[in-house]
Amino acid sequence: MTRQARATQTRTSILLAAAEVFDARGYSTATITEIIARAGVTKGALYFHFSSKEDLALGVIAAQLELGPLPPQRTGLQEIVDQGLLFAHQLQHDPLTRASVGLAMDQWSESAEGGNPFHGRPFQSWVDRLTQVLVEARDRGELLPHVDPAETAELLSGSFTGIQWTSQILCRRQDLMRRVISMFRHLLPSIAMPQILPTLELTPDRAASLLASRAAALEAEDAPTDEEGDGTSLSDAASDTRTAGRADAATVR
Repeated sequence: MTRQARATQTRTSILLAAAEVFDARGYSTATITEIIARAGVTKGALYFHFSSKEDLALGVIAAQLELGPLPPQRTGLQEIVDQGLLFAHQLQHDPLTRASVGLAMDQWSESAEGGNPFHGRPFQSWVDRLTQVLVEARDRGELLPHVDPAETAELLSGSFTGIQWTSQILCRRQDLMRRVISMFRHLLPSIAMPQILPTLELTPDRAASLLASRAAALEAEDAPTDEEGDGTSLSDAASDTRTAGRADAATVR
C-alpha cells in the first residue's frame, strides 16, 4: 500500500470513529481520546488530518454530504424521490449520516457566545440540492404551474426532518422508510403533473437497489479494457446498459 493510500485509509478510519462517537454521545460530551481509541490511531495521526474536534465534526458533515452520483432517471421528480429514499436508508445504516444530522440538530453550547457552528449546514445543502433538481423538473414540464422550486425544496426538507426525528424518538428510525414513502405519497400530488405520478417508483427496497446499481457501475468503470475482444471496455458496456435502461427506468406503482 502506498503512503497516500495509507493516509487516505487512516483519515477514513478517523472520520468513521468520530461519526460513531458523535452519534452515540453527542458532540459536547465526545472526546478526542475516545475517538482516537475507537479509530485505533495515534494522537499524532489524528492531528495530522484534523486540527480539532470541531474540524473533525466538519469533516463528518462534509463526508456525509458527498452522496455520489445516482443512476440517472427519466424524470427529475424520480431523482427527488431517490434522494429522499437514499437519505432515509443512510440514516438507518450509515453512522456518518446519523452523526451529521445529529451535529446539525444539536443545541449544545461550548463557548461564551453559545451556538452550534454546525447548525443547519446539512439541511441547507439538502435544500440547495432539491431546489436545483426541482428547477430542472419545472423546465421539463413535470411540475404544476403554481410550484415554486425553492419553496417546495424547503417544505420537503422540513417535512423529512420532522419525520426522521419523530421516527428516531419513537423507534430509533426503524420505521423511517415507511414514513418517508408516506410523506412523498401525500406531497407529490400537490406539485407533480398528473401524468408524472404513475411513473414514480416508491418502494422500500429502492434505495438498496440504487446503491447496488451505483456500486456495479463504479466497479465496471474501474475494470480494465478487454484488449482481446472488440476493444469495448467493461465500463463502456456498463454505460451502454445504463443508457438503454433509462428508456424504461420508471415503474408504475
